[in-house]
Amino acid sequence: MADSSRGGLPTAPVTPYAGLRLGLRAGPLLWVLDRMPTPRRNPFAVGYLLVLAGTTVFARFGNQDLVHQLQSMSSTDGHHLLHTPLRSLLMSGLWVAGPVWMPYLWGFTFTVAPLERRIGSLRAAGVFAAGHVAGTLVSQAVVALAVATGQVGPSILDELDIGVSYGVLASLGAVSGLLSPRARGFALAGALLLVGHQMLSARDLVTAIGHPTALLVGIALWWPLRRPPRGPRRSRERRAVRRPALEGA
Repeated sequence: MADSSRGGLPTAPVTPYAGLRLGLRAGPLLWVLDRMPTPRRNPFAVGYLLVLAGTTVFARFGNQDLVHQLQSMSSTDGHHLLHTPLRSLLMSGLWVAGPVWMPYLWGFTFTVAPLERRIGSLRAAGVFAAGHVAGTLVSQAVVALAVATGQVGPSILDELDIGVSYGVLASLGAVSGLLSPRARGFALAGALLLVGHQMLSARDLVTAIGHPTALLVGIALWWPLRRPPRGPRRSRERRAVRRPALEGA
């Protein structure tokens, strides 16, 4: 049996697999798991992901005629925005653009969830909505102008436009302003590469305008988001301080 002391000084016992557990605690797997959204820390992100998961499963396995009808009603194309703007803006954010849900889990994990942890659920939802609405309206306004000037055909006004990418990019732009300068640089560089690659590869006028617009919306919100929210507790404390002062007068 090995001696547990050296030079008369007791040493701590060696725990089996301590190095393995240390590696799991400090490794990239746990780093990712620590940042996964949870219902307690990220009710908005988790709730939204569950909605998207439900509509994705329905779009995959549900009645395809009904799916097509609902997605067409949800589209924020030019014609629907003109006749049913509120319904289109709301319902278009209930679907993912495509049959795969998993990329949006990672998108929410590294954009919406950390933003929500830093500024709260309500303000995170506001950033997401601002990016979704601004990206949609600006992109469709450019499309309408392109159609009016004859640069593209009028059929683009009826193309299906659904998804949550504008809200995700706005959240990425917003959360980058709350990071350290070095992390902010990496986040913005990644966002620019992502948007640039999409613009060069997809060649879609709508997202080519909407994606950078949504990112800029998030960046424009840096200053108000850095200000601490004015909670009801602080307001009650101020009223409690003022009331004795008035009574004493």
